[in-house]
Formats: sequence, structure tokens, C-alpha cells
Amino acid sequence: MLDHAQALRPTALQVDLARRIAREILAGAHVAGTHLSEELLARQYQVSRTPVRAALKLLATQDLISYRQNSGYFVCELAENAQAPEWQSQGLTSDELYRVMIEDRANRQLPDSLTDRDLLQRYAVTRSVLAKTLVRLSAEALIEKRKGHGWRFPNSLEDAQARAESFRFRSAVECAGLLESDFRADPAALARMRASHQALAEESDPEAMAQGFFALNAEFHEMLARFSGNRFVLQTVQQQNQLRRLATHGTRVQAPRYAASIQEHLQIIQAVTDNELEWAAALMRQHLRLDYKATGE
Repeated sequence: MLDHAQALRPTALQVDLARRIAREILAGAHVAGTHLSEELLARQYQVSRTPVRAALKLLATQDLISYRQNSGYFVCELAENAQAPEWQSQGLTSDELYRVMIEDRANRQLPDSLTDRDLLQRYAVTRSVLAKTLVRLSAEALIEKRKGHGWRFPNSLEDAQARAESFRFRSAVECAGLLESDFRADPAALARMRASHQALAEESDPEAMAQGFFALNAEFHEMLARFSGNRFVLQTVQQQNQLRRLATHGTRVQAPRYAASIQEHLQIIQAVTDNELEWAAALMRQHLRLDYKATGE
């Protein structure tokens, strides 16, 4: 049972989010006066709004941001010697370590090859938590055992052949998911997704659009997979999204495609809203084909 001091400590996920947001602030990605939206940050980091809210509270205690009643959190003017704060947290859970490792690898903060010892030192988790996480990553083909000793991240979507196979696989699964007999759309979720796409379409900063699009794109495809009512369709789409997240620029569409992809997503959302699922599947097939071509194939 946790003692009082431990109970007051933030979770490892909350600390991790606070550190990431702090690094962005210190790097100038969020200038003084910028409003930090819980919803946008949750989408960017692919988490719920609850840990984001807790992370923002942590940042406010360090005077990196301030809270305004009925308005939310805003970035403060930084001191010249401002540095990223350190917090103590409770230990990472397996689910949190899974997410953090994927995020670190996507940001190239983890090398191609590493050992259990490397990971234990970096994340300060128990061996059982690490073992459970590695089993999950391995089962999803996100990491693989090296011959003899340690682990390596496979170049799953680095070569043209793998990307072509991924495109064909996603086309088959995602289009079929839209035609599942148990497909049930959630009107409220569709409305929120439509609003998020329309808001991103108005973004004038190319870098902000790039960051927001990748997270929203994953959320869009997972939402439709969830509507399918088929757990294996959802698992497949989630795995493909993780593989794309771990890959380098080869799987990222070029900037001119962002606006076009947003409009294609909106067309699919409208078709699903109208219960025109055959048309939605056709639009999805065309959308995936255009995204694949945009990677330079």
C-alpha cells in the first residue's frame, strides 16, 4: 500500500508528458502567451485528457505556464536561464512503458539495438514490467530478439517492398472493416472528428499542421476500425499505426498532402454519417492509394 508521500507523487505518465511539454516550451515551440489546449495535446501525445491535465498542473507549479480562470493554461515569459524541471514519480506501468518506448523510438532517442540492462537503467522499471512490455512489443512486431543477446527495432516500413505490402494490407483490412456486418458508427464521435479536421484545416503553421495531422490521422483510422465491431480489425489498424510511427520519413506524406488528406477524411466521415458504407470503402481505398503514392513510390 502506498504511503502518503508516494500517493502525492504524479504518475510516470504525467511526469513524462510534463517533461515533453516543458522541452517544447524551452525549445520555443510554444511562445509566451500561447494557449495550451488539453484536447490538442492529448491528440498529439495519443493519450487521454486526464494525464495531460495533470501534466499542465505540474508545469504551472514551475512557472512555465499559468492558469487563467475559465480560459485554461498559457505559456509564461521564460527566464533567461530557464531549465527543464525534474519531478519524482511513481514507477511506470507496462502500458506506460510501452507508450514511452514507442515515443522515444519515434523521436530517435533509442538506438537500433539495446539490451535489457540498457532499458532497465533508462526507465528504472522492474524486470517484470520490462519483460511484459517487451513481450507485447515483440508480439506486435515492433521489436525483435537479437540472435544471442538483446533486442533490436526492425526496419519494418523502411524499404519500398515493406511499404507496398503495408499499403495492400491496410487497403484490404480497413475497407473490409467499413463493410463489416457489425459496423456501428457513433454520431457523436463522427461529429468530434469532423470538427477536429476542420480546425486543423485552418492551421497556418506548417510544422503545427504536420504534428497535428499525424496524430489525428491515426485517431481517424482507429475510430473507423473501432466502429467495425471486429476486434481484429482494430488491433490490425493500431499495429499499423504504431509501425508507421516508428518508421522514418519514408512513411510520412509530404506537406502538400496534409490538406488533401484532411478533405478526403471529411468525405469519408460524410459517407459514414450518411450510412453510405460502400462509398466510404471506395473513398478509403482511393485515400490510402494516394497516401501511398505521396511517400514517393
